[in-house]
Amino acid sequence: MENMQPTLSLKGIRKVFPGVVALNNVSIDFYPGEVHALIGENGAGKSTFIKTITGAHAPDGGTITVDGQTYNAMTPAIARSHGIECIYQEFNLIDVLSAAENICYGEKLGKFVNQKKMNEIAQKIFDDFGVDINPKTMVRDLTPGHMQIVEIAKSVSKECKVLILDEPTAPLSIAEVEILFRIVNQLREKGVAIIFISHRLDEVFELTDRISILRDGEYITTIMTKDTNRAELIKYMVGREMTATFPPRNAQIGDVMLELKNLTGNGVKNISLKARQGEILGVSGLVGAGRTEIFKVVFGAEKKQWGDVYVKGELAHISSPREAMHKYGICLIPEDRKREGCFLSETISWNIVYNVLGRISKSGFVNRKKEAEIADYYGKAMRIKAPNLDATKVMTLSGGNQQKVVIGKALATQSDIVIFDEPTRGIDVGAKYEIYELMNQMCEQGKCVIMITSDMEELLGMSDRIVVFGERCLAGELEKNEFSQEKILDMASTGGPKED
Repeated sequence: MENMQPTLSLKGIRKVFPGVVALNNVSIDFYPGEVHALIGENGAGKSTFIKTITGAHAPDGGTITVDGQTYNAMTPAIARSHGIECIYQEFNLIDVLSAAENICYGEKLGKFVNQKKMNEIAQKIFDDFGVDINPKTMVRDLTPGHMQIVEIAKSVSKECKVLILDEPTAPLSIAEVEILFRIVNQLREKGVAIIFISHRLDEVFELTDRISILRDGEYITTIMTKDTNRAELIKYMVGREMTATFPPRNAQIGDVMLELKNLTGNGVKNISLKARQGEILGVSGLVGAGRTEIFKVVFGAEKKQWGDVYVKGELAHISSPREAMHKYGICLIPEDRKREGCFLSETISWNIVYNVLGRISKSGFVNRKKEAEIADYYGKAMRIKAPNLDATKVMTLSGGNQQKVVIGKALATQSDIVIFDEPTRGIDVGAKYEIYELMNQMCEQGKCVIMITSDMEELLGMSDRIVVFGERCLAGELEKNEFSQEKILDMASTGGPKED
């Protein structure tokens, strides 16, 4: 790439927020026809860097050059005029419009709204991508994978030159990830410069040409993907050697703490399973298989149709999440941290103590000393990166730090049965290890951990036992000595293991 002109060049970018230097003298070039990974721990500056490119943030120093024009700061309008498009972790689609209407939204296609023309434009892009999506389908009726494709189609329809993908595979199934990678490779062949942000290093090695690493707002290095390895990248990201992906665990597995007998509700039927003290029970299955749905019933967030839940051998009658937490000692860390896990407009401290206000209040008044102690304890335990827990609003944190707040909020209930739904989605390697250590500590304290995850490496590496969901029922169960990716995928896709 030495003789090529970069499509996009950032030089000496600096951005300061109150109490935090988010970016300090960062310089990176992005070339046409390359997939360039941007990696780093949560809070490393990746999101700020992206928002500087798209014009959402104005840098305090440095320059941005695109198409040979240099700017001290971008605006969203200038970025779009140069073909810079970004697809964030949270979809920016309008649910009540069709796929075609979302793709063409804001575009002038004649004097009047031309539905036929919009459908033709969308269909042409879908055909080029090789995906079967009806342009007339309402976005609310699409799978997460198809929503992701509609987002990319929006960008392609505007003839983008730089496409930024922020954790694009987080909500996708294995099959949908393969489709996304195929589309990315098509765009690369057309000369689009693609900035790919992911905490999944296996995807970085499979898809990208070069990798740039940020750490604590500092630029560390840029390296050819073929010239590095996982251990080296982790060392660059976290600033230290990490010899193991998963920490050792010494917990003793004891009695059954949670048992479901023919539990039915929220679209899932006849689920029977057991989870034990000191155990991490892994829960696997394809997207929509019913994993999250049944544990929302257990937590009282959705209604039970029939069947029973037993907690520590006693029949439980759970009618609400509050009852689940405070009467039965069950907490759920939800998959969707923004909509279900925390209050974005409130402070870190406020979120952490929210579930335990009744415990630290008397005559309607909150004990501020206890509130501060609880927030400080879980803030430190989760290693949340923020200048002030009492003043920092959750919406200002990186995605990974938001996830830590959600986990801290749940753990403050001191529940004995902890359900993690996609616990490390969007979280960097170093923070993942910290959460795994936390899970291990819970098990050693005699708690029961249930881990719903789509991350196969995490599932195999952390579970003591695995139950697999398929087509909204239980497809099978595997003991530690039976674990294999092939068996799990086979159960998930066919509703059970095949006979030898």
